[in-house]
This record gives sequence, C-alpha cells and structure tokens, in this order.
Amino acid sequence: MNTHYAIYGDPAIAPFDDFSQLRELSSPADRLKAARYGAAAVRERMLASSPVRYYRSLDLIRVPYPTRFALREACRIKTPVIHIFNRIFVVQTETPYGLRTILVSPSDIDANGETPFFRRIAERMGRLQPHLAPLLAPRSATVEEALRLTGIRPEQVDYITYDHLHTQDVRRWLGSADTPGIFPKAKLLVRRQEWISAHALLAPQRDWYCPNGLDGIPDERVILLDHDVHIGDSVALIATPGHTEGNHSIAVRTDEGVMVTSENGVGPDAYAPEHSRIPGVRQYVKDTGMEVVINGNTMEGGLDQYVSMILEKTLAGPSVRNPDFPNMVCSSELTAFWAFPGIKPTLTFGALSFGTPVLK
Repeated sequence: MNTHYAIYGDPAIAPFDDFSQLRELSSPADRLKAARYGAAAVRERMLASSPVRYYRSLDLIRVPYPTRFALREACRIKTPVIHIFNRIFVVQTETPYGLRTILVSPSDIDANGETPFFRRIAERMGRLQPHLAPLLAPRSATVEEALRLTGIRPEQVDYITYDHLHTQDVRRWLGSADTPGIFPKAKLLVRRQEWISAHALLAPQRDWYCPNGLDGIPDERVILLDHDVHIGDSVALIATPGHTEGNHSIAVRTDEGVMVTSENGVGPDAYAPEHSRIPGVRQYVKDTGMEVVINGNTMEGGLDQYVSMILEKTLAGPSVRNPDFPNMVCSSELTAFWAFPGIKPTLTFGALSFGTPVLK
C-alpha cells in the first residue's frame, strides 16, 4: 500500500480525495452538484466492501432541545422544545493492518452538562422542582456501562471521534499529563478546523462548547485530520462543515448498507422532509424548495451545511426500513417524548446492533 497513507501515524487511516475540490468551487450550485457526484462514488465504493465486523449504537441520555434549532421554520407544532436521544456508536472494522475499534460520540454526561446552554436549562429545571430534571432528561447509561454491554474492554479502543465537539468534554476518556484516561490507547480523530475553532470560540459558538473540555489533553492523543479518510474499506470520516466549521460525518458499511452519523440534521425527517409526517414539514418543502431541514443552533455556515446534508443523504442512500428516508443515523436523534406532545418523527433508527464484537 502507498506509504502516503501512513501520514496519520497509522497506515489503516488512508486519505482520499473525492471531495478535495468541493469547497473551492465558487458557485453554490456547482458545490451541490459536486457533492452529489462525489457522495455517489464513495457510496458505490463502500457498498463494494464488506460490512464492518461490529456496529452497535447504545442509548446514553435524552436531552431537551429547542424546536427553533432542530426544525427551524418547518415545524407547525407550537412547542418550544423537542427531544433528542444521544447515543454512542461502537464500531469494529477490519483493515489490512488489523482490527480497529472506534467509539463514535462517547459523551461524558456529567461533564457535558457544564455546557453553558444546557447548564442554564438544568438550573431552571432545578429551581422549579428538584425531581424535574431527571424526568425531562432521563439517563439510560454512561459510556462505561454501554461499553460493558458489548464486552469490549477500554484497552481495546483505538480511536474516539465526534461529528463535532459541541458539548464534549474528552478529558475523562483521554486523560491529561497527570491523570490517566479511561481509554489508555485511544486517540481522538478530529478535523483540524474543529480543534482550532474549539480553542478560539466567538460568542455565537461559546454557548455550545463545554468549558475546559479539551484542556490538558496530550498532543500525542490527538490526530488532526486535514483530509477525508477511510479506516480500512468500510469506515470513512468525511468533512461536512456547516453545523460547525470542522464538522465531519462518520460513514460505516453495515449489514443494512452505508449508515451515516452526523448532527447536521436531527433525524431522517430532516433529510427527507418531503416524506415527513411532522406537521408543517412537507408544506415547508413545497413553499421553499428545500431538500433538507438544517439543525441550526450556531449556524456557522448555512449554505455549507445544506450542501453537506445532501452529501450525507446521498452517501447514506435509502434505508431498507423505509426507502423514503436515507440511512441517516444521527448522533442526536429526534425522538417522541411524553413531555413534548405533538412531535413524533416519521422514522427513527433507535439503538442498532450488527455483527459480533471481537473480544480480547
């Protein structure tokens, strides 16, 4: 294999260039066309590969989230808040250089609660009623508990990654100079722009990043990505800026095709709004011609995010569960919840499991 592929210290992490010129095109219409073309090519390549050895998503916590961010102007239901389900994804993939174990979106629930936006919500709920917070933001498991359900040991984890770093505190996982992390071998795979942005926030961003969540992480535990990369043939990390400047999406070849994890949108309804049964969403498509509904809390790049979401849905392709919707398995998925009646997604993926984990 070309030694160029060892630029990230692991020959299993192989750069590819299907989208390398995409963001340089001056015309938004040309960028959209290039995104569709490149995504179709990468999808075909990934479908020709074998499914990953193991893919499992596990529930962590339900979180209230403003409707005005999740569904923008598309939703007709007059509720200020919807519910999203945060999940962790455990992926094991074979490569020519051996098995790699990747955790996608391992969220430290307690530490992430210090994110300013959610901290204010917690304080308001706490003042209203001491037991209200656990009712409105019920927990299912910690990362450690979820990983134990798979049988995979922390020492087996090679990489962790997030589609972006909103709300994330990674110190528990990677440790610092004087405190060991839970995952002793793991390295963080993150876009260079996301890492830079998270260390130099402006006011529109600051509400959504966990204070000090990246402090003290040893340099050798972080891999800054300047390219789209494959990990083996069956996993890809692809730049999809918009929700944040350094957003990337995680594409995995599973038994049900290519599944793409992102938070550019909050669920399949956002990626195929023309088929949504959420009141107002179909009419929004008819009125505006929009192909997707953007998840916009910081709105760091609206046009980029629109193009990125169409790239993602093209790469994912139709779901075997409902071919009207793409295989968009969002890291924070819109879900129905008794406390916020009226909002029921047309399709949810929920917790998924394919294959058998390799245990050591």
